[in-house]
Amino acid sequence: MKNQELAKIFYEIAGYLEMEGVAFKPYAYEKAALTLETLKEDVEEIYKKGGIKALKEIPGVGESIAEKIEEYLKTGKIKYYQELKKKTPVNLQELLAVEGLGPKKIKVLYEKLKIKDLKDLEKAAKSHKIAPLFGFGEKTEKNILEGIAFLKRSKGRFLLGEILPKVKEIYEKLKNLKEVEKIDVAGSVRRMKETIGDVDFLVISNQPQKVMDFFVSLPGIVKIWGKGTTKASVRLKEGFDMDIRVLSKNIYGAGLQYFTGSKEHNIALRKIAIDKGFKLSEYGLFKGAKMIAGKSEEEIYKKLGMDWIPPELRENQGEIEMALEKRLPKIIDYNDIKGDLHIHSKWSGGSDSIEEIAEIAQKMGYQYVGIADHTKFLRIEHGLDEKRLAQQRKEIEKLNLKFKAQNSKFRILQGCEANILPDGSIDISDDTLKKLDFVIAGIHSSFKMEKEKMTQRIIKVMKNPNVDIISHPTGRIIQRRDEYQIDFEKILKIAKETKTILEINSYPERLDLNDQNIRRAKEMGVKMVINTDAHYKDQMRFIEYGIAQARRGWAEKQDIINTQPLDKLLKFFKK
Repeated sequence: MKNQELAKIFYEIAGYLEMEGVAFKPYAYEKAALTLETLKEDVEEIYKKGGIKALKEIPGVGESIAEKIEEYLKTGKIKYYQELKKKTPVNLQELLAVEGLGPKKIKVLYEKLKIKDLKDLEKAAKSHKIAPLFGFGEKTEKNILEGIAFLKRSKGRFLLGEILPKVKEIYEKLKNLKEVEKIDVAGSVRRMKETIGDVDFLVISNQPQKVMDFFVSLPGIVKIWGKGTTKASVRLKEGFDMDIRVLSKNIYGAGLQYFTGSKEHNIALRKIAIDKGFKLSEYGLFKGAKMIAGKSEEEIYKKLGMDWIPPELRENQGEIEMALEKRLPKIIDYNDIKGDLHIHSKWSGGSDSIEEIAEIAQKMGYQYVGIADHTKFLRIEHGLDEKRLAQQRKEIEKLNLKFKAQNSKFRILQGCEANILPDGSIDISDDTLKKLDFVIAGIHSSFKMEKEKMTQRIIKVMKNPNVDIISHPTGRIIQRRDEYQIDFEKILKIAKETKTILEINSYPERLDLNDQNIRRAKEMGVKMVINTDAHYKDQMRFIEYGIAQARRGWAEKQDIINTQPLDKLLKFFKK
């Protein structure tokens, strides 16, 4: 799929245009990039079926951008992009990854210090050449060095949301091979870790050579690291490696358990096996020379005297002890969500009408959907003021009447994602908030406040009786930005007192709360909600990542409010 390649190019074009101070155009390219990045359908297939006309039907793609997509699909290049790069020859993708460094600052750094990439940037910052520049200063220079250190820590790993669609595509191709009897994805993908190093496939086949030949000839492979009779290893153009192993039926379960990991979980499991007089390896569970289990994971865990442990829990964080005592939590299932409460519509920042969002929600089997558009502080997202929220309310009421007339119990709820201002106040009047079905509040500015001030900022908003949910509560962006400095224990305590719900944001770059914080919230009895924060209808599928995160945090159905039917859900809101 060329979707990701084009998305990266359009993000960069937006950056180059912003450097030049061009108005409006950067936002158009960003919007197109965001759509392509999350588009389920292959843009190449869309073009083959309907040409430029079909491309223009993609949200955010107009005539000019459609022509550039066509040019790329035909030639593998975009002349306009090449010209922009030539004019300012910087590694924009690399430099923009540093938090707080925008296109305009990158332009100044290039013009004044000839900084082209991360290496140049680090050298200049360490030599204190950045601080004296107009508009920078010592604080910015310090932040740049912190940003570079943060990027280095996360190097070599990929977001689950980036990798999983590709993994599923390859999985389906392998599964459909007549020579493949059984297939599983193992490793950190099966454990649904928020970032992934590489991908492992395990297969049962009586014709392994054909499977190996097919695997190494998959489109998008740029390097074959090795190919044997039952194992092959390759690198994809996206930059990550994939391995495949063909195992025999009698040891498949042992192999799946071993290659799923985590390493810490496996070490603890092997120790239990030894204590019971067994030996556990990727080849099975043995009593002396005799194999007593290995065909399935379930029989291995059973022979070790414990319940089977869901892959998302296998981190040696207490799951083994609980499984031995038969006290593992019944974690939330991937089909338990009844509705998504954080979706942005065309009214503000999104690309789809409320009716289109409702149609997708019904196709997903939801009972309800919550429209939570940005409010007025976020001008770049065309945030809604009190008057426009009232107008939106009328449209939602009209659609709900239409569903009622069709004897449908499906319902659209009106919320908003209000902005938590630096002093902890909200950018929309309480009178307006009272009229909404629910209120989400989130921080979208002033991220680097001192710990006590940031904590008090969030506490103040949780004490507002009109606020129901705190969105992306710790503010982290994976591989881009650390969490805010907050006293999370204090936040949990006040959330419990005020019955404020904390969001598990499913957006692949956020996954906020993280698994550890979910577990802490659960232990404190704080309710949570799993939302996608979707700005395009295709992003509503991100819910899977949020559910996986909740499972990794040991969350059960009763911990998550949107596993409940509508009547029960409404009782959770403070109003």
